[in-house]
Amino acid sequence: MKHFEEPVSQAMETEVVTLQRDDRLDLAEDIMRLGRIRHIPVLEGERVVGVLTNRDLLSASLSHALEFDPSERRAFIRSVEVKEVMTATVETVPPHASLRDAGRTMLRLRIGCLPVVDDAGVFLGMLTETDLLRAALEVDEEEDAIVVSESKEGGE
Repeated sequence: MKHFEEPVSQAMETEVVTLQRDDRLDLAEDIMRLGRIRHIPVLEGERVVGVLTNRDLLSASLSHALEFDPSERRAFIRSVEVKEVMTATVETVPPHASLRDAGRTMLRLRIGCLPVVDDAGVFLGMLTETDLLRAALEVDEEEDAIVVSESKEGGE
């Protein structure tokens, strides 16, 4: 599909919620739950220093969940900083990389997102599995539209 040769910049999200290393997990949990977000980039200045995933949050919560009732659990995650549980080794992608290459990287590394950074390492946006799926479905919809219009013409 030639659509997947398009650059990441065509499919990435540019309006992205970010966190700082010293933010607390309760803030991250609220953002993820309310925004239905699974990945939040962690920035130091304009540079990506980590990604907090829903798995990171779940892992941190589960490690103490059996010992706490819900209010104690909330107090616990309020005491934990994002930097303590975030994924600090982050693969990034430049905006000019193809969607195909980005998708292959995500599959190979078994990750759900790639922060998009420029040549200076400045955070520009985020490419997620959802963005790739949306790009694939747009191609399918375009192909379906062509097939539908051909069948209408042929039936007249």
